[in-house]
Amino acid sequence: MVIPEFDITGPLPMPGTTLLEASAGTGKTWTIAALVARYVVEGVIGLDKMLVVTFGRAASQELRERVRDRLVEVEHALAAPPQGKIKDPVLAMALDADEVERGVRLRRVRRALTEFDAASIVTIHQFCHTVLRGLGVAGDTDPSAQLVDDLDDLLTEVIDDIYLKAVTGPGGSEVAERFSRKDAGLVGFAAALRNRLARLEPTNAPPGSLASLRRGFADAVRTEFDHRKRRLGLLSYDDLLAQLANALADPTSPARQRMHDRWSLVLVDEFQDTDPTQWQVFERAFHHTPPGAVPTTLVLIGDPKQAIYAFRGGDVVTYLRAKQVAVQTATLTQNYRSDQAVLDAVNVLLSGAELGDPEILVHPVTAHHTGTRLVGAKAEPFRMRVLTRSMFEGQEADKPIKMEPVRRRIADDLADDVHRVLREHATFDGQRIEAGDIAVLAYKRDELRRIANALAARGIPSVMAESHTVFTTSAGTDWLTLLEALEQPHRSPRVRAAALTPFVGETLTSLAEGGEGLTESLAERMRDWIEIHRARGIAAVFEAALEEGLDARLLGQVNGERRLTDLR
Repeated sequence: MVIPEFDITGPLPMPGTTLLEASAGTGKTWTIAALVARYVVEGVIGLDKMLVVTFGRAASQELRERVRDRLVEVEHALAAPPQGKIKDPVLAMALDADEVERGVRLRRVRRALTEFDAASIVTIHQFCHTVLRGLGVAGDTDPSAQLVDDLDDLLTEVIDDIYLKAVTGPGGSEVAERFSRKDAGLVGFAAALRNRLARLEPTNAPPGSLASLRRGFADAVRTEFDHRKRRLGLLSYDDLLAQLANALADPTSPARQRMHDRWSLVLVDEFQDTDPTQWQVFERAFHHTPPGAVPTTLVLIGDPKQAIYAFRGGDVVTYLRAKQVAVQTATLTQNYRSDQAVLDAVNVLLSGAELGDPEILVHPVTAHHTGTRLVGAKAEPFRMRVLTRSMFEGQEADKPIKMEPVRRRIADDLADDVHRVLREHATFDGQRIEAGDIAVLAYKRDELRRIANALAARGIPSVMAESHTVFTTSAGTDWLTLLEALEQPHRSPRVRAAALTPFVGETLTSLAEGGEGLTESLAERMRDWIEIHRARGIAAVFEAALEEGLDARLLGQVNGERRLTDLR
């Protein structure tokens, strides 16, 4: 089925549910901001009657800023219409009116900006919390309960208690033999227990079977987990969702009527990450219209190809179910991020591919940037590299290739490729490409480290974007080594180990040549730094090391700036 292209200058989405399918780079956030601006400018729906929902705090903050920026742009254009042709379609539509109408539109936009701080641009959980607090008796929530992000410790405690009760009760030895505590703590099992909205299967396992045992354990944990949360006055975000879904279950519930009265337009961003209960809330509240109420305009914007949050309950099947009930479906077909040359190659590779379901289809997209902005690089904009047996010297035809040399060869090949682009003085959009303009993606952290080392061997600095603590980096080891020397400066091995860190900057050769005299001199420096630490703290020791050349030593090395930042 061919999905029509969505035109931001066309008719606004009609009351009912509209699904906008948008590939990466096609302007989902831009479209949301543009729709808000059009509804405000044209006087269809005021900002106070709009609800804009996304799935993360950072994303909701960015969306809020983008929507406000768009309204500010429209306000400036209406207040002082620019001369000449206007390229922005939303601004052009806003200005396409006589002087009196433009004045009316300007007042609408200014009113929206004045009231913008009260605009409902929120995460799904903020939305649930707001609604439940406003529903009163219509919502099953304790107003004094504390909303918490993480209940993992409480869940672990409950699992421990229920498991201990199971293995010490009648038939406990059999339970322990068939179902270990480690099984109860597996990631998938724990996730199902944590999320009370997840459906537990099987529902009809034979009595005495392992499946029945696991299901019974899960039910017991869930029951006790809910009991303790209530006793402690704690609420999770999943609890909010479940409570709101329950409050909306009855088609005649006052909650549905109140939400319809509160919002006339609902825009849901990143809809592919919605889980079944979240869609249940939106469907009950806004897709179905209470008797006598005016239908809400519900616009769902997402890309099923980017549905990657199954581990936290996101369910692409929910997206497809919503697609089936939508009264209107359209797609965004122009990519504003990539060049045409890149998209042409991607379209050849992926166009028409079905990603797990015939409805999740890779549609071809066109580029806003025709041609290529990459100039001076001799390589094609999209390439696939192939590693064959013949590239390994001495590799026997009937023996598998060992993975370590394969990984090393891939890292070297990539580093050579990056080095070549930098050496060619290539430019992108008129700016010369530097090492910081290049991104490398890999599946595992170890692969990234191998690539970073290969780049460093060619004099190319790099920074690894990692989620682990700075204490696990080489800078953490350097600090630990220094602190051990400061603790016991009379121990030569500790002092000499600290001397090899960037704080001091000695080498194995200089230590060997300096002998005991150098070691004693270094021990004296450690004692001086101890006194600095006692008087002014550890930060002052770092400043002392800087005065003695720490920054000069590191900034002359590949990745030295990164290492200095980690030390700081």
